[in-house]
Amino acid sequence: MRVLLTGSSGWLGRHLAPLLRERGDEVTGIDIAPGPDTHVVGSIADRALVERTVLSHGIDAVVHAGALHKPDIARYARQAFVDVNVTGTLNLLEEAAAVGVERFVFTSTTSLMISQAIRDETADAPVWLDEDSGPLEPRNIYGVTKRAAEELCRLLHGETGMPVVVLRTARFFPEEDDTHRTLSGENMKANEFLHRRLTVEDCATAHVAALDAAPRVGFGTYIVSAPTPFARADAGALKADAAAVIERLFPDARELYARRGWSLPASVGRVYDASRIEREIGFRCAGDFAAVLAALREDRPLPFAHDADYVSPALGRVG
Repeated sequence: MRVLLTGSSGWLGRHLAPLLRERGDEVTGIDIAPGPDTHVVGSIADRALVERTVLSHGIDAVVHAGALHKPDIARYARQAFVDVNVTGTLNLLEEAAAVGVERFVFTSTTSLMISQAIRDETADAPVWLDEDSGPLEPRNIYGVTKRAAEELCRLLHGETGMPVVVLRTARFFPEEDDTHRTLSGENMKANEFLHRRLTVEDCATAHVAALDAAPRVGFGTYIVSAPTPFARADAGALKADAAAVIERLFPDARELYARRGWSLPASVGRVYDASRIEREIGFRCAGDFAAVLAALREDRPLPFAHDADYVSPALGRVG
Protein backbone atom coordinates (compact mmCIF):
# COMPACT_ATOMS: atom_id res chain seq x y z
CA MET A 1 0.00 0.00 0.00
CA ARG A 2 0.98 3.62 -0.49
CA VAL A 3 0.57 4.93 3.06
CA LEU A 4 0.50 8.56 4.17
CA LEU A 5 1.85 8.71 7.73
CA THR A 6 1.32 11.93 9.68
CA GLY A 7 3.56 12.67 12.65
CA SER A 8 6.35 10.76 10.93
CA SER A 9 9.10 12.50 12.92
CA GLY A 10 7.43 11.87 16.28
CA TRP A 11 7.88 9.10 18.84
CA LEU A 12 5.24 6.80 17.34
CA GLY A 13 5.99 7.75 13.75
CA ARG A 14 9.67 6.86 13.96
CA HIS A 15 8.71 3.35 15.12
CA LEU A 16 5.77 2.92 12.79
CA ALA A 17 7.38 4.00 9.50
CA PRO A 18 10.07 1.26 9.50
CA LEU A 19 7.44 -1.34 10.46
CA LEU A 20 5.31 -0.38 7.48
CA ARG A 21 8.28 -0.40 5.11
CA GLU A 22 9.48 -3.79 6.32
CA ARG A 23 6.22 -5.37 5.25
CA GLY A 24 6.39 -3.78 1.80
CA ASP A 25 4.33 -0.61 2.16
CA GLU A 26 5.46 2.61 0.48
CA VAL A 27 5.45 5.28 3.19
CA THR A 28 5.14 9.03 2.69
CA GLY A 29 5.73 10.85 5.94
CA ILE A 30 4.40 14.32 6.70
CA ASP A 31 5.40 16.29 9.79
CA ILE A 32 6.18 19.86 10.81
CA ALA A 33 9.65 18.70 11.92
CA PRO A 34 12.21 17.13 9.59
CA GLY A 35 13.12 13.50 10.18
CA PRO A 36 14.50 10.42 8.43
CA ASP A 37 11.00 9.22 7.52
CA THR A 38 9.53 12.65 6.76
CA HIS A 39 9.21 13.48 3.07
CA VAL A 40 6.86 16.45 3.34
CA VAL A 41 7.64 19.11 5.95
CA GLY A 42 4.54 21.10 6.77
CA SER A 43 1.32 21.25 8.76
CA ILE A 44 -1.76 19.11 8.23
CA ALA A 45 -3.71 22.27 9.06
CA ASP A 46 -2.64 23.49 5.59
CA ARG A 47 -5.43 22.08 3.40
CA ALA A 48 -3.64 22.79 0.12
CA LEU A 49 -0.53 20.94 1.33
CA VAL A 50 -2.60 17.93 2.36
CA GLU A 51 -4.36 17.88 -1.01
CA ARG A 52 -1.09 18.07 -2.95
CA THR A 53 0.50 15.35 -0.86
CA VAL A 54 -2.40 12.92 -1.24
CA LEU A 55 -2.65 13.49 -4.99
CA SER A 56 1.04 13.56 -5.88
CA HIS A 57 1.91 10.40 -3.97
CA GLY A 58 -1.07 8.32 -5.06
CA ILE A 59 -2.02 7.63 -1.45
CA ASP A 60 -4.40 4.71 -0.85
CA ALA A 61 -4.14 4.46 2.96
CA VAL A 62 -3.69 7.00 5.78
CA VAL A 63 -2.32 6.53 9.28
CA HIS A 64 -3.00 9.78 11.09
CA ALA A 65 -0.66 9.77 14.11
CA GLY A 66 0.27 13.46 14.13
CA ALA A 67 -1.20 15.75 16.81
CA LEU A 68 -0.59 18.22 19.56
CA HIS A 69 -0.50 16.19 22.78
CA LYS A 70 -1.32 16.73 26.43
CA PRO A 71 2.18 18.04 27.41
CA ASP A 72 1.78 20.65 24.65
CA ILE A 73 -0.99 22.35 26.65
CA ALA A 74 1.70 24.27 28.52
CA ARG A 75 3.25 25.48 25.23
CA TYR A 76 0.39 26.27 22.87
CA ALA A 77 -2.90 28.13 22.89
CA ARG A 78 -6.19 26.25 22.60
CA GLN A 79 -6.59 27.50 19.03
CA ALA A 80 -3.46 25.61 17.99
CA PHE A 81 -5.03 22.37 19.26
CA VAL A 82 -8.16 23.10 17.24
CA ASP A 83 -6.12 23.91 14.13
CA VAL A 84 -4.01 20.76 14.28
CA ASN A 85 -6.16 18.13 15.98
CA VAL A 86 -9.54 19.10 14.54
CA THR A 87 -9.00 21.03 11.31
CA GLY A 88 -5.98 18.90 10.40
CA THR A 89 -7.98 15.71 10.87
CA LEU A 90 -10.86 17.08 8.79
CA ASN A 91 -8.43 18.02 6.01
CA LEU A 92 -7.00 14.52 5.93
CA LEU A 93 -10.37 12.77 6.06
CA GLU A 94 -11.93 14.85 3.30
CA GLU A 95 -8.93 14.72 0.98
CA ALA A 96 -8.58 10.97 1.57
CA ALA A 97 -12.26 10.37 0.84
CA ALA A 98 -12.11 12.57 -2.27
CA VAL A 99 -9.56 10.28 -3.94
CA GLY A 100 -11.05 7.01 -2.72
CA VAL A 101 -8.50 6.10 -0.06
CA GLU A 102 -9.14 2.49 0.94
CA ARG A 103 -8.53 2.76 4.70
CA PHE A 104 -7.85 5.35 7.39
CA VAL A 105 -6.42 4.77 10.89
CA PHE A 106 -6.66 7.56 13.46
CA THR A 107 -4.50 7.70 16.59
CA SER A 108 -6.72 8.88 19.41
CA THR A 109 -6.18 8.70 23.16
CA THR A 110 -7.65 7.14 26.29
CA SER A 111 -7.17 10.59 27.85
CA LEU A 112 -10.47 11.76 26.34
CA MET A 113 -12.26 9.17 28.50
CA ILE A 114 -10.98 10.69 31.74
CA SER A 115 -13.29 13.25 33.31
CA GLN A 116 -12.12 15.30 36.25
CA ALA A 117 -14.07 13.01 38.58
CA ILE A 118 -12.30 9.92 37.21
CA ARG A 119 -8.93 11.64 37.45
CA ASP A 120 -9.59 12.58 41.08
CA GLU A 121 -10.24 8.89 41.85
CA THR A 122 -12.89 9.62 44.48
CA ALA A 123 -15.02 6.54 43.75
CA ASP A 124 -15.03 3.55 46.11
CA ALA A 125 -13.69 1.25 43.38
CA PRO A 126 -11.57 1.70 40.27
CA VAL A 127 -13.40 2.86 37.14
CA TRP A 128 -13.28 0.06 34.59
CA LEU A 129 -12.99 1.73 31.18
CA ASP A 130 -13.87 0.15 27.86
CA GLU A 131 -15.14 1.49 24.55
CA ASP A 132 -18.71 1.71 25.87
CA SER A 133 -17.82 3.85 28.88
CA GLY A 134 -19.43 7.25 29.12
CA PRO A 135 -20.64 9.89 29.03
CA LEU A 136 -17.33 11.21 27.76
CA GLU A 137 -16.34 14.47 29.45
CA PRO A 138 -12.73 15.31 28.45
CA ARG A 139 -11.09 17.54 31.04
CA ASN A 140 -8.72 19.57 28.83
CA ILE A 141 -8.32 20.95 25.31
CA TYR A 142 -6.29 17.93 24.23
CA GLY A 143 -9.10 15.53 25.09
CA VAL A 144 -11.78 17.84 23.70
CA THR A 145 -10.08 18.13 20.31
CA LYS A 146 -9.32 14.41 20.11
CA ARG A 147 -12.97 13.69 20.89
CA ALA A 148 -14.05 16.08 18.14
CA ALA A 149 -11.64 14.40 15.72
CA GLU A 150 -13.11 10.99 16.56
CA GLU A 151 -16.55 12.33 15.70
CA LEU A 152 -15.24 13.62 12.37
CA CYS A 153 -13.94 10.11 11.66
CA ARG A 154 -17.37 8.66 12.42
CA LEU A 155 -19.11 11.32 10.31
CA LEU A 156 -16.89 10.89 7.25
CA HIS A 157 -17.18 7.10 7.40
CA GLY A 158 -20.97 7.40 7.51
CA GLU A 159 -21.09 9.85 4.61
CA THR A 160 -18.50 8.25 2.32
CA GLY A 161 -18.15 4.62 3.43
CA MET A 162 -14.37 5.03 3.80
CA PRO A 163 -13.17 2.42 6.34
CA VAL A 164 -11.91 4.16 9.48
CA VAL A 165 -10.42 2.64 12.63
CA VAL A 166 -9.93 4.82 15.72
CA LEU A 167 -7.29 3.68 18.22
CA ARG A 168 -7.54 5.11 21.72
CA THR A 169 -3.99 4.53 22.85
CA ALA A 170 -2.91 4.44 26.47
CA ARG A 171 0.39 6.01 27.55
CA PHE A 172 3.47 5.07 25.55
CA PHE A 173 5.67 8.18 25.45
CA PRO A 174 9.08 8.01 27.14
CA GLU A 175 9.12 11.31 29.05
CA GLU A 176 8.43 11.90 32.71
CA ASP A 177 4.83 12.27 33.82
CA ASP A 178 3.99 15.97 33.88
CA THR A 179 1.70 15.85 36.92
CA HIS A 180 2.99 13.19 39.35
CA ARG A 181 6.41 13.15 41.01
CA THR A 182 5.90 10.74 43.91
CA LEU A 183 7.70 7.85 42.18
CA SER A 184 10.66 7.62 39.85
CA GLY A 185 9.79 7.67 36.17
CA GLU A 186 10.70 4.02 35.61
CA ASN A 187 8.78 2.90 38.71
CA MET A 188 5.68 4.79 37.60
CA LYS A 189 5.83 3.39 34.08
CA ALA A 190 6.26 -0.15 35.38
CA ASN A 191 3.20 0.27 37.61
CA GLU A 192 1.15 1.64 34.72
CA PHE A 193 1.58 -1.60 32.76
CA LEU A 194 -0.93 -3.02 35.22
CA HIS A 195 -3.73 -0.81 33.95
CA ARG A 196 -2.85 2.12 31.63
CA ARG A 197 0.33 1.80 29.52
CA LEU A 198 1.85 0.01 26.53
CA THR A 199 5.18 0.00 24.73
CA VAL A 200 5.68 2.16 21.65
CA GLU A 201 6.52 -1.01 19.72
CA ASP A 202 3.13 -2.50 20.59
CA CYS A 203 1.46 0.78 19.70
CA ALA A 204 3.06 0.71 16.25
CA THR A 205 2.07 -2.92 15.72
CA ALA A 206 -1.52 -2.13 16.71
CA HIS A 207 -1.67 0.49 13.96
CA VAL A 208 -0.51 -2.03 11.37
CA ALA A 209 -3.15 -4.50 12.59
CA ALA A 210 -5.82 -1.79 12.39
CA LEU A 211 -4.72 -0.84 8.88
CA ASP A 212 -5.14 -4.43 7.72
CA ALA A 213 -8.49 -4.86 9.48
CA ALA A 214 -10.08 -1.55 8.44
CA PRO A 215 -11.95 -2.79 5.31
CA ARG A 216 -13.46 -5.64 7.34
CA VAL A 217 -14.27 -3.46 10.36
CA GLY A 218 -15.77 -0.54 8.41
CA PHE A 219 -15.78 1.73 11.43
CA GLY A 220 -14.52 0.85 14.88
CA THR A 221 -13.09 2.41 18.01
CA TYR A 222 -10.62 0.43 20.11
CA ILE A 223 -8.68 0.92 23.33
CA VAL A 224 -5.03 -0.09 22.94
CA SER A 225 -3.25 -0.86 26.21
CA ALA A 226 -1.26 -3.69 27.75
CA PRO A 227 -3.63 -6.44 28.89
CA THR A 228 -4.49 -5.92 32.54
CA PRO A 229 -3.94 -8.89 34.88
CA PHE A 230 -6.90 -7.71 36.97
CA ALA A 231 -10.49 -8.92 36.78
CA ARG A 232 -13.55 -6.80 37.44
CA ALA A 233 -14.03 -8.81 40.62
CA ASP A 234 -10.77 -7.31 41.91
CA ALA A 235 -12.15 -3.77 41.77
CA GLY A 236 -12.91 -3.17 45.44
CA ALA A 237 -9.64 -4.68 46.62
CA LEU A 238 -7.64 -2.69 44.07
CA LYS A 239 -8.83 0.60 45.51
CA ALA A 240 -8.27 -0.47 49.13
CA ASP A 241 -4.98 -2.39 48.79
CA ALA A 242 -3.71 -2.79 45.25
CA ALA A 243 -0.34 -4.13 46.41
CA ALA A 244 -2.04 -7.13 48.04
CA VAL A 245 -3.88 -7.96 44.81
CA ILE A 246 -0.66 -7.66 42.82
CA GLU A 247 1.22 -9.93 45.23
CA ARG A 248 -1.54 -12.52 44.95
CA LEU A 249 -1.14 -12.52 41.17
CA PHE A 250 2.65 -12.07 41.17
CA PRO A 251 4.06 -13.46 44.44
CA ASP A 252 7.61 -12.14 43.96
CA ALA A 253 6.60 -8.66 42.76
CA ARG A 254 7.31 -6.87 46.04
CA GLU A 255 10.76 -8.45 46.39
CA LEU A 256 11.68 -7.66 42.78
CA TYR A 257 10.56 -4.07 43.25
CA ALA A 258 12.48 -3.75 46.53
CA ARG A 259 15.74 -4.57 44.74
CA ARG A 260 15.22 -1.41 42.68
CA GLY A 261 13.94 0.67 45.55
CA TRP A 262 10.55 0.79 43.83
CA SER A 263 7.05 0.75 45.31
CA LEU A 264 3.98 -1.14 44.19
CA PRO A 265 0.88 1.02 43.82
CA ALA A 266 -1.13 1.31 47.03
CA SER A 267 -4.31 2.00 45.09
CA VAL A 268 -5.53 1.78 41.50
CA GLY A 269 -8.21 4.24 40.43
CA ARG A 270 -8.89 3.21 36.85
CA VAL A 271 -8.30 0.25 34.56
CA TYR A 272 -8.30 0.22 30.75
CA ASP A 273 -9.88 -2.87 29.24
CA ALA A 274 -8.29 -3.60 25.85
CA SER A 275 -10.09 -6.88 25.24
CA ARG A 276 -12.27 -5.66 22.34
CA ILE A 277 -9.38 -5.13 19.93
CA GLU A 278 -8.19 -8.65 20.72
CA ARG A 279 -11.64 -10.13 20.06
CA GLU A 280 -12.42 -8.18 16.90
CA ILE A 281 -9.04 -7.55 15.27
CA GLY A 282 -6.87 -10.21 16.89
CA PHE A 283 -4.32 -7.78 18.32
CA ARG A 284 -2.89 -8.14 21.83
CA CYS A 285 0.04 -6.18 23.25
CA ALA A 286 3.14 -8.32 23.74
CA GLY A 287 4.51 -6.14 26.54
CA ASP A 288 2.76 -6.37 29.90
CA PHE A 289 3.43 -6.27 33.65
CA ALA A 290 4.63 -9.87 33.61
CA ALA A 291 7.28 -8.88 31.07
CA VAL A 292 8.40 -6.05 33.35
CA LEU A 293 8.79 -8.47 36.26
CA ALA A 294 10.63 -10.97 34.06
CA ALA A 295 13.16 -8.28 33.15
CA LEU A 296 13.67 -7.46 36.83
CA ARG A 297 13.93 -11.12 37.76
CA GLU A 298 16.53 -11.85 35.07
CA ASP A 299 18.35 -8.53 35.43
CA ARG A 300 17.65 -7.59 31.82
CA PRO A 301 16.88 -4.15 30.39
CA LEU A 302 13.36 -3.01 31.07
CA PRO A 303 10.95 -3.72 28.18
CA PHE A 304 9.90 -0.09 27.82
CA ALA A 305 11.54 3.22 27.02
CA HIS A 306 12.14 5.87 29.66
CA ASP A 307 13.83 9.16 28.83
CA ALA A 308 13.48 11.96 31.35
CA ASP A 309 15.02 14.38 28.86
CA TYR A 310 12.81 13.46 25.91
CA VAL A 311 11.61 16.46 23.93
CA SER A 312 9.29 16.23 20.96
CA PRO A 313 11.06 17.07 17.67
CA ALA A 314 8.13 19.40 16.99
CA LEU A 315 8.85 21.61 20.00
CA GLY A 316 8.54 25.21 18.91
CA ARG A 317 6.58 24.26 15.80
CA VAL A 318 2.86 23.69 15.34
CA GLY A 319 1.26 21.12 13.01
